[in-house]
Amino acid sequence: MKSLQIAATGMAAQQMRVDVISNNIANMSTSAYRPRVAEFSDLVYQQYLTPGTLTSQLGTTVPAGIQLGTGVKASTVSMQITQGSMRQTGAELDIGIDGPGFLEITLPDGETAFTRDGKLNRSQDGEIVTMEGYPLTDGITLPLDARRISISRDGEVTAYFDNQAEGRSLGVLSLATFVNEKGLEAIGDNLFRETEASGQANRGVPGSQGYGTVRQGFLEDSSVDVVKEISDLIEAQRGYELNSKVITASDEMLAATTRLR
Repeated sequence: MKSLQIAATGMAAQQMRVDVISNNIANMSTSAYRPRVAEFSDLVYQQYLTPGTLTSQLGTTVPAGIQLGTGVKASTVSMQITQGSMRQTGAELDIGIDGPGFLEITLPDGETAFTRDGKLNRSQDGEIVTMEGYPLTDGITLPLDARRISISRDGEVTAYFDNQAEGRSLGVLSLATFVNEKGLEAIGDNLFRETEASGQANRGVPGSQGYGTVRQGFLEDSSVDVVKEISDLIEAQRGYELNSKVITASDEMLAATTRLR
């Protein structure tokens, strides 16, 4: 009885869906988090009678045939490319990316990673770093005696000093975009790694064509829609229960078979 195995694949699929939804809800307060969605596809079909098979010498054919499915499988868990709302923090080094683009950082092993989490800080050497201490690849160093730091929408970083009316430009923040953002590999800590599926990073200045702008004193909130996630959770729970009922019904049918005399 194939229904036991088919229902088992259905339960496994709904369990994965619940896992994805739970991760989205857990990250509802994570800066710049983009929700994931589980997508499924049907398994291979057993062809008992192929559609179009000849049934007579006159050329008549079977219109539909007999094709029995064998269940469901997870095809992908993809990232939704959605923009989170901007939340004003007032912090000098908080940066919200409004539109396409990622900040490029350097990991301790020299590898490059990308993030949209603009919660930045100043290291002991004046470098602009992430909350984990990873420096931006732009290599901008803030003077220790700077009175104020200004970051324009097009990414220019300017330092202002006491007794000086004019500010001094320290450099320009760059953004990286990808042909296929869904192909990026998530490595935790709001970081992503470039893959063959994502394509190579295209680097440009904020505000130029195809790149978003940066907003100083703002952070991008998580784009998780909690109401939608709860609705999907209920749907996945019902799907799991229905598949379990199929297993129960199949088991009872097998039990009835063994009681035949």
